[in-house]
Formats: sequence, C-alpha cells, structure tokens
Amino acid sequence: MSSASEKSKLFELRCFACKTQYPIDDYGKFYRCSNCGNLLEIVRLGVPERKDELANLPGIWRYFDRIPLWRRENIVSLSEGGTALVECRNLGRELGFKSLFVKFEGLNPTGSFKDRGMTVGISKAKELGYKIAMCASTGNTSASLAAYAARAGIRCIVLVPKGKIAMGKMAQAIAYGAEIYQVDGNFDDSLRVASEICERNNSTLLLNSLNPFRIEGQKTVTFEIVEQLGGTLPDAIILPVGNGGNITAVWKGVSELTETRNDLSGKIPPRLIGVQAEGAAPIARAFKSGRRDRIQPVLEPYTEASAINIGSPVSWMKAFSAIYDSKGAADYVSDQEIFEAQRRLASTEGLFVEPASATSIAFLMKCKANRSEEYERLKDKKIVCICTGNGLKDPNALLKSVQPEQIQTVSADATSLEKILA
Repeated sequence: MSSASEKSKLFELRCFACKTQYPIDDYGKFYRCSNCGNLLEIVRLGVPERKDELANLPGIWRYFDRIPLWRRENIVSLSEGGTALVECRNLGRELGFKSLFVKFEGLNPTGSFKDRGMTVGISKAKELGYKIAMCASTGNTSASLAAYAARAGIRCIVLVPKGKIAMGKMAQAIAYGAEIYQVDGNFDDSLRVASEICERNNSTLLLNSLNPFRIEGQKTVTFEIVEQLGGTLPDAIILPVGNGGNITAVWKGVSELTETRNDLSGKIPPRLIGVQAEGAAPIARAFKSGRRDRIQPVLEPYTEASAINIGSPVSWMKAFSAIYDSKGAADYVSDQEIFEAQRRLASTEGLFVEPASATSIAFLMKCKANRSEEYERLKDKKIVCICTGNGLKDPNALLKSVQPEQIQTVSADATSLEKILA
C-alpha cells in the first residue's frame, strides 16, 4: 500500500450533524449531507507518524501529516502561516489585562487568515483534477482564492456583493486575474448563487468556508499559537465571526492537539469567544438569548467592518459547537467601538488591522468599560486575540472618520513648524 493510500485511511468525510459518512475524495460532487442537508466535516481517525522532513515544507505544510492531502507534489503554497504572535504589553496594561497577545494574520501572503485555508483548498482542487474554482466573498476570500488559483493555473471565478467590498481587496482579486462578477444583493445572496452553480456543475469547485478542506488549513493557526506560547494552551482565544468558519477551525485545532499530544491531554482547553459587529450579529444575539438550535438571520446586515458583514452565516451550527464545547461566549460590538479599537491597537502596539479584525480588541475594551463579569474572568488570564486581516486591506473605512482639518497644512518653513511643535 502506498503512503498516500495509507494516509487517506486516516481521514473521514461525514455530516457534522447526523454523522453520515461519505468518500472523502468525492467532495465537490456534493456540498451537504444527502440525508439531512447539513454541512460536512473532515475527521481524523488516527495519528500518522511525524516525519522530520516535514519541517522543510513551505508555510503551513510542515503540518502535512495533519492535513488531508495525499501527495506532496500537489501542494500549492505561497509560504503562508508562521505569522507573528505579539505580546501587547502596552495595550494590556492600559486595559488591565495581565497577559494579552495578538496573533496577526494580516502577515499572510494576501494579507488575511484566508490563505491558510486556501492553500489547502486549492491544493486539494489540484489533486482532484479541478480546473475551475469559485467563491462568493466580502473581499478577503476573493483575494486569497485568486492568488492561489493563479499559482496553480486554475481558472478563478469570484462573486461579490455589489458596492459592499473594500476596494483594496477588489484590487487584489483584479491583479491576480480573477473573473469578477458583482451580484445585486448582499453576501448571502452571492453565496447562494455560487452554491447553486457549483452544485449543478461538478466541474467547478466551491471554495467558501463551508468547504471542509478550508477548515483543515485554518486549524493550523491553533498549532502555531501553542508552539509560540512554548507548548502551552492560552486560557482564551477571541476572534471575529462572520460566516463561522474560522472559529470552527480554531476549535478543531484545539481538539486535535488535546487528543493527540500527551503533554496537552487533560489540560483545560481555551475558551473561544466569537465577536460580531452589532449590525450583523445573528450568532451573538442567539447566544445571548440562550439559543443554540437556530439563529435569526439578519436580512439586511450592515457594518463598516465589511469582512464580517454577513447576516446568514452558513457555519452557524459549527460555530455554536465551538463556542459551547469550549465553554466560551459570543458578543457583538458597535462600529464605533470597532474603529476605536482599531486605532487603539495601532497607536499602542504598532499593529494596523482591518476593522473586522479589531472586534476582538473592541470586545476587551467593552468588557473593561463595563467592568463586566467577563472582564473579571479574563483580566488575569492568558488571552490571544486573532486579528484576521491587515489594515491596508480597507484603509478607506478608517479614513471616513478623519476630518480634513485634523491633518494640518503648514508652510515649507522649518522655523514655523518648530513653533507649532513646541
């Protein structure tokens, strides 16, 4: 038996809800469970032997043994992953949190966490022989898919909600050569259209976060966090929630580590806290009302944090599982709180993140301002905030709050300027 066939027996594709099993390499012929209609997930059935040469693979692929790609020659990488974990002593001191870290995913090749999932999604598309890939996007997914598709020589089709995507992200997709179509509707409409097309046409692979191979790449952020913390688990991981895929992936990474590493077995896993924007917060509102069996979609979601401007998150059930299983929480913050947090993180720590990324910091600021129960619970704990995208992705969102008179014009005279600066 080849090593590829041996490895394929260590992973299983199944329904997240009813656990019906499917051949893993048939994914793309269908996207949901034929029995109950729910999303699918990939489950590891065993632990492959760790090989020393994996350390020489690019990007997240040093975790090749934990990712359901069978042959290394199918890897499509831009050296994603390995992003900085920054201890934020200045901001932590200001807010009263003893141990605060930011995992800055804006340092990935296209400037967001999406690259972790997309390298796996496109690599699997290559392995399965796909020549066309499609996604719906609020911006970051389109940029990431376009980049990795270009690298792989795969045709890329992107659907975006008309007028609701940051121009920095649109520019990336254009530069990478994607075929871009604006949908007259919101993100949820765009995803519905993309899903219908891919379900009817099995020659096109849908690469939104409902695709479980994307989750397999995104879970690696957890592996890195634990390594960067010296092999220990944080007490809490706080991150933005849009469609629900990333919080699902983070919890999957936590679960795999605690199940397979003897030094982490029996340790208390981190609480996951998902933060949404107030105008697009169906998961947080359901959590606050005590529900976990359904959400009330937001028909007309609106937030300036465009990356999480999603009213009907497709992975809500998985997100709830991550939140409840980790004994975590979900909350929402206003756009005003988001932009204040974005500026505070940049001005105290030198980290410029896009608005959606600042929701985790905004949550901590809100906890401090309210002296909430959550603040008391977190203040002496080791906290990691995952900031998912680079601020240069959407600078116009921040600039909208800057008045022209805030930036002074001075004469080209050093003496005059010295008087102003004195």
